[in-house]
Amino acid sequence: MTTIRPFTCEDMLYFNNVNLDPLTETYGLSFYTQYLAHWPEFFLVAESPSGEIMGYIMGKAEGHGENWHGHVTALTVSPDYRRLGLAATLMNILEEVSEKKKAYFVDLFVRVSNKVAINMYKNLGYIVYRTVLEYYSGDPDEDAYDMRKACSRDINKKSVIPLTHPVRPEDVD
Repeated sequence: MTTIRPFTCEDMLYFNNVNLDPLTETYGLSFYTQYLAHWPEFFLVAESPSGEIMGYIMGKAEGHGENWHGHVTALTVSPDYRRLGLAATLMNILEEVSEKKKAYFVDLFVRVSNKVAINMYKNLGYIVYRTVLEYYSGDPDEDAYDMRKACSRDINKKSVIPLTHPVRPEDVD
């Protein structure tokens, strides 16, 4: 049986099998520890019965006023454990934490080429709010979709009215 539990510093020694996916953004250790210190309730790991890390989600709460929201910084599942519903389970937990924090919405960024992830997020109720031009560095740089899902606090669903024009990374608040 899969265990969903808080991410720990020790997990950073064992999550390479998850981070080796080319679509997974990887960060320096200090980035992970910053999230762990500031937003531990948004940082979870899925662990197999044998203790192997199956996947994880890392997020935070940010913004002000009606822009107060939960943000998914990273969500990844090891190729060996995909199509089992782990990503959806981790997303649901992050959404529940965002609700408890009284967020207006949950957002995330995803590469426009990552059709599998985009479809999964749409099936979870997310919409493409806007396109962020050249958000991901590379050769060439790649655009991202800023996808959003309204939380119950956003009664009029203002946070998920899509923008009609793309934005640049420096214009993302």
